[in-house]
Amino acid sequence: MTRLQQSQHPEAAPRPASARPTALEAGRVPQAVPDPCVAVQVWGVAAEQLCQSISPAAAAASFGLGTSECKQGFRCTKLTITNIGVADGVGGWRAWGIDPGEFSHSLMRVSERVVRSGRFAPSEPAAIIARAYYELLENKTHILGSSTACVVVLQGDVGQLYSANIGDSGFLVLRNGSVVHRSQEQQHYFNTPFQLSLPPPGTNAQVLSDRPESADTLEFLVKEGDMLIVATDGVFDNLPDSMIIKEMVKVQGSTDLLLLQQAANSIAQQARKLAFDEDYMSPFARNARENGINAIGGKPDDITVVLATITV
Repeated sequence: MTRLQQSQHPEAAPRPASARPTALEAGRVPQAVPDPCVAVQVWGVAAEQLCQSISPAAAAASFGLGTSECKQGFRCTKLTITNIGVADGVGGWRAWGIDPGEFSHSLMRVSERVVRSGRFAPSEPAAIIARAYYELLENKTHILGSSTACVVVLQGDVGQLYSANIGDSGFLVLRNGSVVHRSQEQQHYFNTPFQLSLPPPGTNAQVLSDRPESADTLEFLVKEGDMLIVATDGVFDNLPDSMIIKEMVKVQGSTDLLLLQQAANSIAQQARKLAFDEDYMSPFARNARENGINAIGGKPDDITVVLATITV
């Protein structure tokens, strides 16, 4: 069996779809040791304090992997509009001496400011990502790095969900125990997602960089009681839909923040546990096999979960 690279690759230009990640020593998906000092944040508040007395009811949970490769999120409301965003920094920048979490944190902080200012249309979440990215691009203080991004806008008065996704974070909507809507991963090739990048001067040709306009955009009519989960690939690479759905069904339609928090924690904790199981056939390992790489094991990664019940 092949032991896989788990990192994404800012340092490589796009390769043909047939190209494979470099094989490491024979064995399993690499396992890593977590560091309790990692800072993982969802809109600057403790997860258990998130979203109190705000509709839709929501809760969040996060685990870090032991790097500064943080997942950063924001959640803002205005009238009946709710915005949820998650950005996932690309760890390969560590080899360049660059903090992989700085760009993703900055991208979400600016996105939050754009939302708070009202300078966006609910039907155009990709514009939130684009405004934030181009503001960072024009910033005199250069912030270097790469990140995936997923932004979901819920417009409650019309029951509409709008989304923009770049890369392999994502979301799904659950209704009556079934997935009725979900995002699609954007991958250049296996384990190398689309990503926004701000590379060091003179290195553009060496760095994988996608434009914010390349975001996959969707819209969907939601209903009262639908469940929404927005998460990083650390969740979807380690948990099959069946395990995620099992936890979401337990709180289907609930607006009890404690119950939602418990469900979000459970999903995050299960993903973390299985990420370090060397004998587990994870979704990531299955995808590796579909790409011709004989592998087994979970995928250690930072994990962020935002779980919400939709009220319209």
